[in-house]
Amino acid sequence: MLRRGEPYLNSKAVGKLKEYRAKRDLEKTPEPAGAKRRRPSPKKPRFVVQEHHARRLHWDFRLEKDGVLVSWAVPRGVPEDPKRNHLAVHVEDHPLDYIDFAGRIPAGSYGAGEVSVWDSGTYDTEKWKPDEVMVTLHGERLEGRYVLFQTDGQNWMMHRMDPPQDPEREPMPERVRPMLAKLAARVPKGKDWAYEFKWDGIRALVFVESGRVRVQSRNFEDITRRYPELRALGEKLGSHSLVLDGELVALDDKGVPRFERLQQRMGLNSDTEIRRRMQDVPVFFMIFDLLYDAGHSLMSKPYRERRTALDKLKLAGPHWQTPPVEWDDGGAMFEASKQTGLEGVVAKRVDTPYREGSRGGEWLKVKNHLSQELVIGGWLQGQGRRNGHVGALLVGYYSDGELVYAGRVGTGFTDRTLDDLDARLQPLRRDTSPFERGRGVPRGAVFVEPKLVGEFEFSEWTREGQLRQPSFKGLRSDKDPAEVIREQAV
Repeated sequence: MLRRGEPYLNSKAVGKLKEYRAKRDLEKTPEPAGAKRRRPSPKKPRFVVQEHHARRLHWDFRLEKDGVLVSWAVPRGVPEDPKRNHLAVHVEDHPLDYIDFAGRIPAGSYGAGEVSVWDSGTYDTEKWKPDEVMVTLHGERLEGRYVLFQTDGQNWMMHRMDPPQDPEREPMPERVRPMLAKLAARVPKGKDWAYEFKWDGIRALVFVESGRVRVQSRNFEDITRRYPELRALGEKLGSHSLVLDGELVALDDKGVPRFERLQQRMGLNSDTEIRRRMQDVPVFFMIFDLLYDAGHSLMSKPYRERRTALDKLKLAGPHWQTPPVEWDDGGAMFEASKQTGLEGVVAKRVDTPYREGSRGGEWLKVKNHLSQELVIGGWLQGQGRRNGHVGALLVGYYSDGELVYAGRVGTGFTDRTLDDLDARLQPLRRDTSPFERGRGVPRGAVFVEPKLVGEFEFSEWTREGQLRQPSFKGLRSDKDPAEVIREQAV
């Protein structure tokens, strides 16, 4: 229905807008019902692209035609690359006044959410058929030839016919192997270094495109669904495409990241369990590098330039933030990490590009406590009620392709983690030891295939190459066992 006092349009336009009006209560929504009078038509028909933060972020593409706006909902936005077509869902015609509409459609209304004008301008028609529309857009953001073609039902596809507007545009990488830090005994000094806090979590690459977020682990596993908290980052960025490097963390009751806390969220596959654990153990993304920004890779740029570009984005939200970087005094930052209970600092050479998969010494990690990733090769049985089950773990690392025994770990476990380890290790049992080097493998051990990696904290390495006073922190599903080596400080 029309709002009170709103004159009727001509009968032809009224018929085209029947579905539009039937879906809306125009007394409650600020959306226009139709023009009070027909404005003089410009020399060229107009178009608009509106960014619509409804139940799912999408973009609405509208073309002025015969007194209305013929409309499509485009979930991933207008394609910029002619090699990639985007789905476009044909929706009801909208009144011409909608071309300027921006505002909030109230909750409970059809299409509830925030609407803003993403781009607008005029267009030339090259072809207009019931199942194919070909136009040339002249907007502030969009310029060039596009075609929409029907596939089935309400579904169409949208294709850019011209080359990309930005001739230097690069496709977003499908995956990135993260650059790694080498263990160091002390914080390096000098103007060649910048410093960041080291976070006690798991590494993550976050890909954001057309409002969608994809989270990749260090070993290329897609872990997006395990961390729904990050979906809102895509909503926030809208059409801005980014690849971010950082760390996923869970905080203790003092606000300090603890890997043990994050363990409760890692490896979950049930959506119900993920939603339940989100309430108890929320996860946060600490962003420390920008690898791709709006169609351009930054990985060949020096760290200083990448970090400066990241800081300009001011990425901060309920479950993500860009922690500070220190450009001068790494010693002071290291002391601050001790005082606040953080794991340590990472020093990065300011002139180095992002070297995928490298651990060449351009990034150095300095820890407040020694820790080491190790492969689990067996266990010793527990006592009492745990007889026949895991009591202590036997661990090792790889050197020249051989698994070297590094000792036993009998502390740091809760009943819950022991039960989890038991369930994971029992199916991996084998008759022979996987350790090919190292002394002191205890008799009576139960051996397993070396497929699980854990994180362990300890006081020092002994002369015999074993851990002194080790403690279990948690399993690492993001680490390939074959990549686990003994870390030695440079």
